[in-house]
Amino acid sequence: MLTVVVPAYNEQDAIIDTIAQIRAMLDAAGWSHGEIVVVDDGSTDATGARAQEAGARVIRHPANAGYGHSLKDGIRAAQNDLIAITDADGTYPIERIPELVRHVEAGFDMAVGAREGDAYRESAIKHPLRLLLKFLVEFTAGQKVPDPNSGLRVFRRSAIMEHFPALSQGFSFTTSATLAYMSTGRFVRYVPIPYAKRIGATKVRLLKDSLRTLQFIVQAILFHNPLKLYLCIALVALAFALPLALIGAATGSWVWWAFSLLATGVAAMCALIGPLADLLRQTAVRRRREGE
Repeated sequence: MLTVVVPAYNEQDAIIDTIAQIRAMLDAAGWSHGEIVVVDDGSTDATGARAQEAGARVIRHPANAGYGHSLKDGIRAAQNDLIAITDADGTYPIERIPELVRHVEAGFDMAVGAREGDAYRESAIKHPLRLLLKFLVEFTAGQKVPDPNSGLRVFRRSAIMEHFPALSQGFSFTTSATLAYMSTGRFVRYVPIPYAKRIGATKVRLLKDSLRTLQFIVQAILFHNPLKLYLCIALVALAFALPLALIGAATGSWVWWAFSLLATGVAAMCALIGPLADLLRQTAVRRRREGE
């Protein structure tokens, strides 16, 4: 049986229709006893009341705690191991959830709807930022990631809760979940889906949430593969050291030589710290497994 978790913050205009679509999807799939959990994340409108009237099980936060916090609470409260998450704003094709469920039942650890269409590309500012995010996530994961932060996903409660300490409390929850799964050898399946224009105003704060996402990408690298981060810094430092040394040789200025030596020192230090950090990570993982 399936639990659908819907985080919602001031979504009174869309929540009733979203719940109706979920109920129709559950009935069409033969999951008439499926569970709908709406996490009202401190809404100041009628989101929670309307969700309850529509027949959803509602968890209320007294104040706005964040997208990831809401999902974690909804997942913890779920009565079923098979979990689907979707947004309350009408952007995701809820009728595609059974397709994602089939991929998880076939052996994938997570199935994700990879968004496509004009509504997903949205603006001239957001699209380049998404491409940058995609590049950084693919660099970290070491594999192709069509949509790092899609909010339409299916996974098992028992599996994702193992990663809760490393997952973001905010909008980066889905990105950090992607990295956590891929960095630990779990299998993720991407399915192309259409993405619709949202109902109501967006809750994403572009600059602030982009910086938080970058923070969690760095944290994910340090948590799962610190050697990659330190070696990258070492290579970048060496890339600066060589031309600085050449400029110093050409100009005879000690200043350029000093900068070159500094960059070389940074590279050497990172090359030494990287293996040590990776050894500490492996030790922590081994102790955690022994504790289980």
